[in-house]
Amino acid sequence: MANSNTRRSARKPTSDDKPNWRIAWGLSLGFPLFPHQNGRWAKKVRGKLSYFGKIADDPKGAKALDLWNEQKDDLLAGRTPRTKTVGVTVGELCDHFMQAKDDLLATGEITKQTRIDYFRTTTRIVDKFRKTRTVADLTPDDFQALRSSLAKTLGHVALGNEIQRVRVVFKHGYDSGMIDQPMRYGPLFKRPSKKALRIDRAEKGERMIEAADIVRLIEAADVQMRAMIYLAVNCGFGNSDCGTLPLASLDLAGGWLDYHRPKTGIDRRCPLWPETVAALKAALEKRPAPKSDDAKPLAFVTKYGAPWAKDTFDNPVTKEFRKLLEDMELHRAGLGFYTLRRVFRTIADGSRDQPAINSIMGHADASMAAAYRERIDDSRLRVVADHVREWLFPDLVSKEKADAEVAAQTKAVGEAERKPRRVNEKSARKARASGEVAGQAFQLRIVG
Repeated sequence: MANSNTRRSARKPTSDDKPNWRIAWGLSLGFPLFPHQNGRWAKKVRGKLSYFGKIADDPKGAKALDLWNEQKDDLLAGRTPRTKTVGVTVGELCDHFMQAKDDLLATGEITKQTRIDYFRTTTRIVDKFRKTRTVADLTPDDFQALRSSLAKTLGHVALGNEIQRVRVVFKHGYDSGMIDQPMRYGPLFKRPSKKALRIDRAEKGERMIEAADIVRLIEAADVQMRAMIYLAVNCGFGNSDCGTLPLASLDLAGGWLDYHRPKTGIDRRCPLWPETVAALKAALEKRPAPKSDDAKPLAFVTKYGAPWAKDTFDNPVTKEFRKLLEDMELHRAGLGFYTLRRVFRTIADGSRDQPAINSIMGHADASMAAAYRERIDDSRLRVVADHVREWLFPDLVSKEKADAEVAAQTKAVGEAERKPRRVNEKSARKARASGEVAGQAFQLRIVG
């Protein structure tokens, strides 16, 4: 009997035991796994060995490679690989969701920009979770990891909007019956707190462009961008508003614009300044020939004959306005074409007519008064627009007011010079009539 204390030497593997994996894969150096001495396919990830089946059962490593591709995202992220289950995948859910949004876009129930935002969100979801992963396999840790990755590139407001869109995607899966129960996102997958938003806003400062700088931008802009800037400051227009503005909505002879807001569908009516009318006329005179059916009814057409509103993540109006800001050395974080809409609202509040301001901007009004209000008088809309114009062009408006006063005084003097003659003649007639009556009343007669 052999001594129990004697170490039994392991049998050295022969050439038959070791599969020649380099030959089997045609010297494919791109094969990610290696044959471990324990007889299994292996891969070292984040300093730890992971195994993918016995070499004897899979000499060419085909099954091992499939298993590696299935688990590599979890391993590279430091997560424990989850068992593959049967169910709706992330890719299937996102495809179904986008198809539903395409149907709404076709019927005009959502805008192109909304569809673009949702497509970007679903792309991020697929990139983070993988399209082959089942929705039922997602855990709160996965959503927290998604939030952390989004927070690296998005500001607080954009982060909150993106989180809400992610929730909309998975709620669609539950509402449509694709998944059996609502998702559990965990306690941290939510919008930034109001305190965080306030601090972030305080750190960034006001997102305003002052009147003198807006005038500089107007003077430096080309003919189309100048008209867009006027619409933004005059009517509170945003990027999509300018890009989708139909020619039929403009009444340049009367100085009015009637165009519902694409985002909300709320009707808007805005009085146009003389400067805005002149800028629009100049832009229409040099309007490029449309080269697509989508561009034909629009007021603004690019030099390529296409609409300014496009199905892209980067809005053409935003890009052109940023170039203008940089040329004028006015660009800073948080400023863009949409800032001009903020400028309009900020200054218009000084008119103290919130319903009229909301009507011009196309903001929804959920108050009880709005439920009973059928329309807003044009004179109130003019007061709001004139208030913003006076802020932008104070010297011009002051001169106009002074000239108007002089004209009014001149007119009053002319009327006064004519009015006394008529009054004196009338007074004389009254005086004569009164004298006659008075003479008759006090006439002394001697009788006898």
